[in-house]
Amino acid sequence: MSTATQRAPDVPAQPASARHTRAPRKRRARTRGDVPGAMLLIAPLAIFMAVFFITPIVSLMTRAVWDPVVAVAFPQTAHALAGWREGTPPADAYAAVARDIVEADAAGTLGEAASRLNQDASGMRALMLRTRRHLDELAMNGTPLATPADAKRELIATDPRWGDANTWNVLSRAVRPLTAAYLLRAVDHRSAADGSIVAMSADEGAYVPILARTFWISLIVTAIVVALGYPLTYWLAQLPERRQRRVLMAVLIPFWTSILVRICAWMVVLPREGLVNKIGMSMHLFDSPLALLYNRTGVIISMVHILIPFMVLPLFAVMRGIPSTYQRAAISLGSHPFGAFWRVYVPQTAPGVAAGALLVFISALGYYIAPALLGGAGDQMLSYYVAYFTNTSINWGLAAALSLLLLVATALLFGVYRLLAAWRPGAGREV
Repeated sequence: MSTATQRAPDVPAQPASARHTRAPRKRRARTRGDVPGAMLLIAPLAIFMAVFFITPIVSLMTRAVWDPVVAVAFPQTAHALAGWREGTPPADAYAAVARDIVEADAAGTLGEAASRLNQDASGMRALMLRTRRHLDELAMNGTPLATPADAKRELIATDPRWGDANTWNVLSRAVRPLTAAYLLRAVDHRSAADGSIVAMSADEGAYVPILARTFWISLIVTAIVVALGYPLTYWLAQLPERRQRRVLMAVLIPFWTSILVRICAWMVVLPREGLVNKIGMSMHLFDSPLALLYNRTGVIISMVHILIPFMVLPLFAVMRGIPSTYQRAAISLGSHPFGAFWRVYVPQTAPGVAAGALLVFISALGYYIAPALLGGAGDQMLSYYVAYFTNTSINWGLAAALSLLLLVATALLFGVYRLLAAWRPGAGREV
Protein backbone atom coordinates (compact mmCIF):
# COMPACT_ATOMS: atom_id res chain seq x y z
CA MET A 1 0.00 0.00 0.00
CA SER A 2 1.38 3.41 -0.94
CA THR A 3 2.06 6.07 1.57
CA ALA A 4 -0.54 8.24 -0.10
CA THR A 5 -3.23 5.80 0.87
CA GLN A 6 -1.92 5.20 4.38
CA ARG A 7 -4.20 6.60 7.07
CA ALA A 8 -2.86 8.54 9.97
CA PRO A 9 -3.46 7.03 13.37
CA ASP A 10 -6.70 8.07 14.92
CA VAL A 11 -6.36 11.09 17.25
CA PRO A 12 -9.26 11.88 19.50
CA ALA A 13 -10.89 15.13 18.39
CA GLN A 14 -10.82 17.97 20.92
CA PRO A 15 -14.12 19.49 21.93
CA ALA A 16 -14.87 22.80 20.29
CA SER A 17 -15.24 24.50 23.68
CA ALA A 18 -11.68 23.49 24.61
CA ARG A 19 -10.29 24.94 21.39
CA HIS A 20 -12.17 28.21 21.92
CA THR A 21 -11.17 28.66 25.56
CA ARG A 22 -7.46 27.87 25.10
CA ALA A 23 -6.60 31.28 23.61
CA PRO A 24 -8.38 33.32 26.32
CA ARG A 25 -6.58 31.26 28.97
CA LYS A 26 -3.24 32.05 27.36
CA ARG A 27 -4.12 35.73 27.24
CA ARG A 28 -5.13 35.69 30.91
CA ALA A 29 -1.88 33.96 31.78
CA ARG A 30 0.10 36.60 29.91
CA THR A 31 -1.91 39.31 31.64
CA ARG A 32 -1.20 37.81 35.05
CA GLY A 33 2.46 37.66 34.14
CA ASP A 34 2.43 41.37 33.30
CA VAL A 35 0.98 42.40 36.68
CA PRO A 36 4.35 42.52 38.55
CA GLY A 37 5.85 44.61 35.76
CA ALA A 38 2.94 47.03 35.87
CA MET A 39 3.25 47.30 39.65
CA LEU A 40 6.94 48.15 39.28
CA LEU A 41 6.06 50.90 36.79
CA ILE A 42 3.56 52.59 39.10
CA ALA A 43 5.58 51.99 42.29
CA PRO A 44 7.53 55.32 42.12
CA LEU A 45 4.32 57.29 41.67
CA ALA A 46 2.61 55.35 44.47
CA ILE A 47 5.55 55.96 46.83
CA PHE A 48 5.64 59.64 45.93
CA MET A 49 1.90 60.00 46.57
CA ALA A 50 2.14 58.15 49.88
CA VAL A 51 5.08 60.20 51.17
CA PHE A 52 4.22 63.68 49.93
CA PHE A 53 0.40 63.60 49.72
CA ILE A 54 -1.31 60.92 51.81
CA THR A 55 1.03 61.01 54.81
CA PRO A 56 0.82 64.81 55.36
CA ILE A 57 -2.97 64.72 55.05
CA VAL A 58 -3.30 61.86 57.54
CA SER A 59 -0.84 63.59 59.88
CA LEU A 60 -2.89 66.79 59.73
CA MET A 61 -6.19 64.98 60.27
CA THR A 62 -4.87 63.28 63.40
CA ARG A 63 -4.43 66.73 64.95
CA ALA A 64 -8.23 66.96 65.09
CA VAL A 65 -8.42 64.21 67.74
CA TRP A 66 -4.91 64.16 69.22
CA ASP A 67 -3.68 67.07 71.35
CA PRO A 68 -0.90 66.26 73.86
CA VAL A 69 -0.17 69.90 74.82
CA VAL A 70 -1.73 69.74 78.29
CA ALA A 71 -0.54 66.18 78.87
CA VAL A 72 3.07 67.24 78.19
CA ALA A 73 2.81 70.28 80.47
CA PHE A 74 0.99 68.48 83.32
CA PRO A 75 2.35 64.89 83.49
CA GLN A 76 2.15 64.57 87.28
CA THR A 77 -1.41 65.89 87.28
CA ALA A 78 -2.38 63.32 84.66
CA HIS A 79 -0.97 60.54 86.86
CA ALA A 80 -2.71 61.86 89.97
CA LEU A 81 -6.09 62.13 88.22
CA ALA A 82 -5.87 58.72 86.54
CA GLY A 83 -8.22 57.05 89.03
CA TRP A 84 -10.35 60.07 89.97
CA ARG A 85 -13.97 60.18 88.75
CA GLU A 86 -16.18 62.58 90.77
CA GLY A 87 -16.13 65.11 93.56
CA THR A 88 -12.98 67.00 94.42
CA PRO A 89 -9.75 65.05 93.85
CA PRO A 90 -7.42 63.99 96.67
CA ALA A 91 -4.81 66.34 98.08
CA ASP A 92 -2.09 64.61 96.05
CA ALA A 93 -3.67 66.04 92.88
CA TYR A 94 -3.34 69.58 94.28
CA ALA A 95 0.33 69.01 95.01
CA ALA A 96 0.86 67.52 91.54
CA VAL A 97 -0.79 70.43 89.73
CA ALA A 98 1.23 72.94 91.78
CA ARG A 99 4.49 71.23 90.82
CA ASP A 100 3.41 70.97 87.17
CA ILE A 101 2.55 74.67 86.99
CA VAL A 102 5.99 75.66 88.27
CA GLU A 103 7.86 73.20 86.05
CA ALA A 104 5.77 74.01 82.95
CA ASP A 105 6.47 77.71 83.44
CA ALA A 106 10.18 77.00 83.69
CA ALA A 107 10.00 74.86 80.52
CA GLY A 108 8.00 77.50 78.62
CA THR A 109 4.94 75.28 78.05
CA LEU A 110 2.57 76.79 80.61
CA GLY A 111 1.23 79.54 78.32
CA GLU A 112 0.32 77.15 75.52
CA ALA A 113 -1.27 74.66 77.91
CA ALA A 114 -3.25 77.43 79.64
CA SER A 115 -4.53 78.67 76.27
CA ARG A 116 -5.57 75.15 75.38
CA LEU A 117 -7.45 74.80 78.67
CA ASN A 118 -9.15 78.14 78.07
CA GLN A 119 -10.69 76.71 74.89
CA ASP A 120 -12.52 74.13 77.00
CA ALA A 121 -13.61 76.52 79.75
CA SER A 122 -13.34 80.28 79.78
CA GLY A 123 -11.15 81.61 82.57
CA MET A 124 -8.79 78.62 82.82
CA ARG A 125 -5.85 80.61 81.45
CA ALA A 126 -6.35 83.35 84.04
CA LEU A 127 -6.64 80.70 86.76
CA MET A 128 -3.33 79.06 85.77
CA LEU A 129 -1.42 82.33 85.54
CA ARG A 130 -2.84 83.62 88.83
CA THR A 131 -1.87 80.36 90.54
CA ARG A 132 1.64 80.63 89.12
CA ARG A 133 2.05 84.15 90.53
CA HIS A 134 0.81 83.01 93.95
CA LEU A 135 3.25 80.09 93.97
CA ASP A 136 6.07 82.51 93.13
CA GLU A 137 5.05 84.69 96.07
CA LEU A 138 5.08 81.69 98.40
CA ALA A 139 8.54 80.71 97.20
CA MET A 140 9.84 84.26 97.70
CA ASN A 141 8.36 84.37 101.21
CA GLY A 142 10.02 81.08 102.11
CA THR A 143 6.79 79.16 102.68
CA PRO A 144 7.04 76.07 100.48
CA LEU A 145 4.20 73.61 100.10
CA ALA A 146 5.52 70.90 102.40
CA THR A 147 2.54 68.53 102.25
CA PRO A 148 -0.32 67.84 99.81
CA ALA A 149 -2.69 69.32 102.38
CA ASP A 150 -0.71 72.58 102.26
CA ALA A 151 -0.95 72.60 98.47
CA LYS A 152 -4.71 72.09 98.58
CA ARG A 153 -5.20 74.85 101.14
CA GLU A 154 -3.04 77.37 99.24
CA LEU A 155 -4.58 76.67 95.83
CA ILE A 156 -8.12 77.09 97.12
CA ALA A 157 -7.04 80.27 98.91
CA THR A 158 -5.60 81.55 95.63
CA ASP A 159 -8.84 80.98 93.73
CA PRO A 160 -12.04 79.27 94.97
CA ARG A 161 -12.39 77.55 91.59
CA TRP A 162 -9.74 75.05 92.69
CA GLY A 163 -12.35 73.72 95.09
CA ASP A 164 -14.90 73.28 92.32
CA ALA A 165 -15.18 69.81 90.79
CA ASN A 166 -15.93 71.32 87.35
CA THR A 167 -12.43 72.84 87.21
CA TRP A 168 -10.92 69.43 87.81
CA ASN A 169 -13.25 67.85 85.26
CA VAL A 170 -11.91 70.22 82.61
CA LEU A 171 -8.33 69.52 83.63
CA SER A 172 -8.92 65.77 83.76
CA ARG A 173 -10.25 65.69 80.20
CA ALA A 174 -7.49 67.97 78.89
CA VAL A 175 -4.60 65.85 80.23
CA ARG A 176 -5.79 62.98 78.04
CA PRO A 177 -4.23 63.46 74.57
CA LEU A 178 -7.17 61.85 72.77
CA THR A 179 -9.83 64.56 72.62
CA ALA A 180 -13.03 65.43 70.81
CA ALA A 181 -12.89 69.13 71.70
CA TYR A 182 -11.84 70.31 68.23
CA LEU A 183 -14.36 68.16 66.40
CA LEU A 184 -17.14 69.40 68.68
CA ARG A 185 -16.08 72.99 68.13
CA ALA A 186 -16.05 72.47 64.36
CA VAL A 187 -19.76 71.60 64.53
CA ASP A 188 -20.52 74.44 66.99
CA HIS A 189 -20.66 72.29 70.13
CA ARG A 190 -18.46 71.96 73.19
CA SER A 191 -18.07 69.91 76.34
CA ALA A 192 -19.49 71.54 79.43
CA ALA A 193 -17.61 71.51 82.70
CA ASP A 194 -19.63 68.51 83.86
CA GLY A 195 -18.74 66.56 80.69
CA SER A 196 -22.02 66.97 78.82
CA ILE A 197 -22.06 68.17 75.19
CA VAL A 198 -23.87 71.45 74.64
CA ALA A 199 -24.42 73.68 71.63
CA MET A 200 -22.48 76.91 71.41
CA SER A 201 -24.24 80.24 71.25
CA ALA A 202 -24.40 82.18 67.98
CA ASP A 203 -21.56 84.42 69.19
CA GLU A 204 -19.24 81.55 70.10
CA GLY A 205 -19.57 79.22 67.11
CA ALA A 206 -20.45 79.83 63.49
CA TYR A 207 -18.68 77.08 61.56
CA VAL A 208 -21.80 75.15 60.54
CA PRO A 209 -23.30 78.28 58.87
CA ILE A 210 -19.90 78.88 57.23
CA LEU A 211 -19.96 75.31 55.89
CA ALA A 212 -23.48 75.90 54.56
CA ARG A 213 -22.29 79.14 52.95
CA THR A 214 -19.39 77.27 51.35
CA PHE A 215 -21.71 74.69 49.82
CA TRP A 216 -24.17 77.36 48.68
CA ILE A 217 -21.54 79.46 46.89
CA SER A 218 -20.07 76.34 45.30
CA LEU A 219 -23.53 75.25 44.14
CA ILE A 220 -24.24 78.66 42.56
CA VAL A 221 -20.87 78.68 40.82
CA THR A 222 -21.43 75.14 39.53
CA ALA A 223 -24.87 76.01 38.15
CA ILE A 224 -23.54 79.07 36.33
CA VAL A 225 -20.56 77.15 34.95
CA VAL A 226 -22.87 74.43 33.61
CA ALA A 227 -25.22 77.03 32.08
CA LEU A 228 -22.33 78.81 30.35
CA GLY A 229 -20.12 75.83 29.61
CA TYR A 230 -22.69 73.61 27.94
CA PRO A 231 -23.57 75.91 24.99
CA LEU A 232 -19.92 76.90 24.64
CA THR A 233 -18.82 73.27 24.44
CA TYR A 234 -21.69 72.38 22.08
CA TRP A 235 -20.64 75.17 19.71
CA LEU A 236 -17.02 74.07 20.03
CA ALA A 237 -17.91 70.46 19.18
CA GLN A 238 -19.69 71.54 15.96
CA LEU A 239 -16.72 73.51 14.61
CA PRO A 240 -14.28 72.12 12.04
CA GLU A 241 -11.22 70.52 13.55
CA ARG A 242 -8.86 73.41 12.77
CA ARG A 243 -11.15 75.98 14.38
CA GLN A 244 -11.74 73.61 17.29
CA ARG A 245 -8.04 73.72 18.12
CA ARG A 246 -8.00 77.51 18.05
CA VAL A 247 -11.06 77.93 20.26
CA LEU A 248 -9.84 75.23 22.64
CA MET A 249 -6.52 77.03 22.91
CA ALA A 250 -8.39 80.26 23.76
CA VAL A 251 -10.18 78.38 26.55
CA LEU A 252 -6.97 76.85 27.89
CA ILE A 253 -4.78 79.98 27.86
CA PRO A 254 -6.56 81.45 30.94
CA PHE A 255 -6.43 77.96 32.47
CA TRP A 256 -2.62 78.06 32.26
CA THR A 257 -2.43 81.54 33.78
CA SER A 258 -1.81 81.90 37.51
CA ILE A 259 -5.00 82.08 39.57
CA LEU A 260 -3.58 85.00 41.54
CA VAL A 261 -2.94 86.94 38.32
CA ARG A 262 -6.50 86.34 37.11
CA ILE A 263 -7.99 87.43 40.43
CA CYS A 264 -5.86 90.57 40.48
CA ALA A 265 -7.11 91.31 36.95
CA TRP A 266 -10.69 91.17 38.23
CA MET A 267 -9.70 93.60 40.98
CA VAL A 268 -8.86 96.06 38.18
CA VAL A 269 -11.94 95.34 36.05
CA LEU A 270 -14.71 95.18 38.69
CA PRO A 271 -14.36 98.33 40.87
CA ARG A 272 -16.86 101.16 40.67
CA GLU A 273 -14.42 103.03 38.43
CA GLY A 274 -13.42 99.86 36.57
CA LEU A 275 -13.89 98.78 32.99
CA VAL A 276 -17.20 96.95 33.50
CA ASN A 277 -18.95 99.91 35.11
CA LYS A 278 -17.53 102.37 32.59
CA ILE A 279 -18.74 100.32 29.63
CA GLY A 280 -22.15 99.71 31.21
CA MET A 281 -22.70 103.36 32.00
CA SER A 282 -21.48 104.52 28.58
CA MET A 283 -24.01 102.14 26.97
CA HIS A 284 -26.72 103.41 29.40
CA LEU A 285 -27.29 99.92 30.78
CA PHE A 286 -27.42 101.38 34.30
CA ASP A 287 -27.29 104.89 35.74
CA SER A 288 -24.93 104.41 38.69
CA PRO A 289 -21.88 102.16 39.16
CA LEU A 290 -22.62 98.65 40.33
CA ALA A 291 -21.03 97.19 43.47
CA LEU A 292 -19.15 94.24 41.95
CA LEU A 293 -16.11 94.09 44.19
CA TYR A 294 -15.63 93.04 47.83
CA ASN A 295 -18.93 91.19 47.85
CA ARG A 296 -20.30 87.83 46.79
CA THR A 297 -20.88 88.97 43.22
CA GLY A 298 -17.18 89.47 42.64
CA VAL A 299 -16.38 86.11 44.24
CA ILE A 300 -18.83 84.26 42.00
CA ILE A 301 -17.66 86.06 38.82
CA SER A 302 -14.02 85.22 39.45
CA MET A 303 -14.71 81.60 40.41
CA VAL A 304 -16.87 81.04 37.31
CA HIS A 305 -14.10 82.45 35.12
CA ILE A 306 -11.50 80.22 36.75
CA LEU A 307 -13.56 77.01 36.74
CA ILE A 308 -15.13 77.06 33.26
CA PRO A 309 -12.25 75.01 31.72
CA PHE A 310 -12.97 72.27 34.27
CA MET A 311 -16.43 71.98 32.71
CA VAL A 312 -15.49 72.42 29.05
CA LEU A 313 -12.75 69.79 28.89
CA PRO A 314 -14.66 66.70 30.16
CA LEU A 315 -17.83 67.77 28.34
CA PHE A 316 -15.95 68.28 25.07
CA ALA A 317 -14.45 64.80 25.36
CA VAL A 318 -18.00 63.38 25.47
CA MET A 319 -19.56 65.64 22.83
CA ARG A 320 -16.92 65.03 20.20
CA GLY A 321 -17.71 61.30 20.32
CA ILE A 322 -21.45 61.74 19.61
CA PRO A 323 -22.22 61.33 15.87
CA SER A 324 -24.29 64.16 14.37
CA THR A 325 -26.24 61.59 12.38
CA TYR A 326 -28.30 60.73 15.47
CA GLN A 327 -30.01 64.11 15.51
CA ARG A 328 -30.48 64.14 11.75
CA ALA A 329 -32.04 60.69 11.91
CA ALA A 330 -34.47 61.84 14.61
CA ILE A 331 -35.43 64.91 12.57
CA SER A 332 -35.93 62.79 9.45
CA LEU A 333 -38.32 60.62 11.43
CA GLY A 334 -40.49 63.63 12.19
CA SER A 335 -39.02 65.03 15.42
CA HIS A 336 -38.72 68.76 15.98
CA PRO A 337 -35.07 69.95 15.91
CA PHE A 338 -35.22 71.03 19.56
CA GLY A 339 -36.95 67.76 20.49
CA ALA A 340 -34.22 65.81 18.70
CA PHE A 341 -31.57 67.81 20.57
CA TRP A 342 -33.27 67.46 23.96
CA ARG A 343 -34.29 63.79 23.73
CA VAL A 344 -31.44 62.36 21.64
CA TYR A 345 -28.36 64.52 22.12
CA VAL A 346 -28.59 65.81 25.69
CA PRO A 347 -29.00 62.38 27.37
CA GLN A 348 -25.78 61.22 25.71
CA THR A 349 -23.90 64.18 27.20
CA ALA A 350 -25.13 63.47 30.75
CA PRO A 351 -21.90 61.66 31.81
CA GLY A 352 -19.81 64.65 30.71
CA VAL A 353 -22.12 67.11 32.46
CA ALA A 354 -22.05 65.06 35.66
CA ALA A 355 -18.25 64.66 35.60
CA GLY A 356 -17.66 68.35 34.86
CA ALA A 357 -20.19 69.57 37.44
CA LEU A 358 -18.73 67.31 40.13
CA LEU A 359 -15.20 68.47 39.30
CA VAL A 360 -16.23 72.13 39.41
CA PHE A 361 -18.19 71.74 42.64
CA ILE A 362 -15.42 69.93 44.52
CA SER A 363 -12.83 72.43 43.26
CA ALA A 364 -15.03 75.35 44.35
CA LEU A 365 -15.39 73.96 47.88
CA GLY A 366 -11.71 74.47 48.59
CA TYR A 367 -11.31 77.98 47.15
CA TYR A 368 -9.50 80.43 49.38
CA ILE A 369 -7.82 83.20 47.33
CA ALA A 370 -10.89 84.46 45.44
CA PRO A 371 -13.10 85.00 48.53
CA ALA A 372 -10.16 86.42 50.50
CA LEU A 373 -9.29 89.06 47.86
CA LEU A 374 -12.64 89.78 46.21
CA GLY A 375 -15.19 89.02 48.93
CA GLY A 376 -16.34 90.73 52.08
CA ALA A 377 -16.42 89.53 55.66
CA GLY A 378 -19.62 87.57 55.05
CA ASP A 379 -18.35 85.85 51.89
CA GLN A 380 -15.42 83.88 53.29
CA MET A 381 -15.57 80.13 52.81
CA LEU A 382 -14.43 77.39 55.16
CA SER A 383 -10.96 77.17 53.59
CA TYR A 384 -10.29 80.76 54.72
CA TYR A 385 -10.69 79.75 58.36
CA VAL A 386 -8.55 76.65 57.86
CA ALA A 387 -5.78 78.92 56.56
CA TYR A 388 -6.38 81.39 59.40
CA PHE A 389 -6.05 78.78 62.15
CA THR A 390 -3.03 77.26 60.42
CA ASN A 391 -1.02 80.42 59.70
CA THR A 392 -2.29 83.15 62.03
CA SER A 393 -3.60 81.77 65.32
CA ILE A 394 -1.54 78.55 65.02
CA ASN A 395 -4.42 76.37 66.17
CA TRP A 396 -3.65 73.22 64.21
CA GLY A 397 -6.24 71.16 66.03
CA LEU A 398 -9.16 73.35 64.98
CA ALA A 399 -7.75 73.74 61.46
CA ALA A 400 -7.56 69.95 61.16
CA ALA A 401 -11.11 69.56 62.52
CA LEU A 402 -12.50 72.06 59.99
CA SER A 403 -10.58 70.31 57.20
CA LEU A 404 -11.98 66.97 58.31
CA LEU A 405 -15.49 68.46 58.44
CA LEU A 406 -15.18 69.71 54.86
CA LEU A 407 -13.69 66.39 53.73
CA VAL A 408 -16.47 64.33 55.31
CA ALA A 409 -19.19 66.60 53.93
CA THR A 410 -17.67 66.37 50.44
CA ALA A 411 -17.34 62.58 50.71
CA LEU A 412 -20.99 62.25 51.77
CA LEU A 413 -22.07 64.42 48.85
CA PHE A 414 -20.00 62.33 46.49
CA GLY A 415 -21.58 59.19 47.91
CA VAL A 416 -25.05 60.62 47.27
CA TYR A 417 -24.00 61.43 43.72
CA ARG A 418 -22.81 57.86 43.17
CA LEU A 419 -26.09 56.48 44.47
CA LEU A 420 -28.10 58.77 42.18
CA ALA A 421 -25.85 57.91 39.23
CA ALA A 422 -26.33 54.18 39.86
CA TRP A 423 -30.10 54.49 40.22
CA ARG A 424 -32.18 53.78 37.15
CA PRO A 425 -35.97 54.11 36.84
CA GLY A 426 -37.44 50.67 36.88
CA ALA A 427 -34.32 49.01 38.27
CA GLY A 428 -35.15 45.79 40.01
CA ARG A 429 -38.40 45.27 38.12
CA GLU A 430 -38.91 42.14 36.14
CA VAL A 431 -39.42 42.70 32.45
